[in-house]
Amino acid sequence: MTEHAESPPTRRASTIPGWPEIIAGLVGYALAYFASPYLIDGIGGDEGVVRGLVASALSGLTGLVGFFAALLVRRRGWRAFGVRAVGWRWLALAVGLGLVAFILARTVYAVLGALGALPDADPQQDYRAAAGGGALALVLQLLFIAVLTPIGEEFLFRGVLVSSLRRYSAVLAIAVSTMLFLVAHGLNLTLLPAALVGILSALLLLRTGSIWPGVVVHGVNNGIGTVLELVLRGVSA
Repeated sequence: MTEHAESPPTRRASTIPGWPEIIAGLVGYALAYFASPYLIDGIGGDEGVVRGLVASALSGLTGLVGFFAALLVRRRGWRAFGVRAVGWRWLALAVGLGLVAFILARTVYAVLGALGALPDADPQQDYRAAAGGGALALVLQLLFIAVLTPIGEEFLFRGVLVSSLRRYSAVLAIAVSTMLFLVAHGLNLTLLPAALVGILSALLLLRTGSIWPGVVVHGVNNGIGTVLELVLRGVSA
């Protein structure tokens, strides 16, 4: 009788990230997140322009700190977190979804504003000051808020969390990653856009296996918001 050796575990299963990556990523993010205000408060600058630029850059860098903490904990490789190429059609769709998310959020807030149900506090006042600080400040702000921030936050909240939790269920992966994303943004006017971006980006990662469509959705939403606010301020001035 011929004995059959047991099949070794598949390579794919051994490279899927899990709880060590989640814990390392969130701890790294939390440390960077709570250190950021101290860095921002120590910076001056004309009318908050420098503060806004630094805050925008840090919003992306904190996500990258968490991502690299998760990446290095067991060295799974970039592809395990969705950092892989994707077809241009998915990227084109992501542009449209980013636009839809922005329009939907603005519409809801316009209705709430007409009803007097919006808070007076502006959690992104420094961001707006940075965008209005001249041509160079606007370019830097767009690079930070529409490129660096989407990369950092999507790599962590979708690349690490969704990739790790999808083994349990797609619904759980979307729900947990989006809720933590909302916690990171706080209870303010960014809540609805963050929820829409979080859900759409998670769905795209689950469908394509790539993080880049979510980065595009996030970047389009942030970029349009920055430019539109600047235009509206110029019109009302």
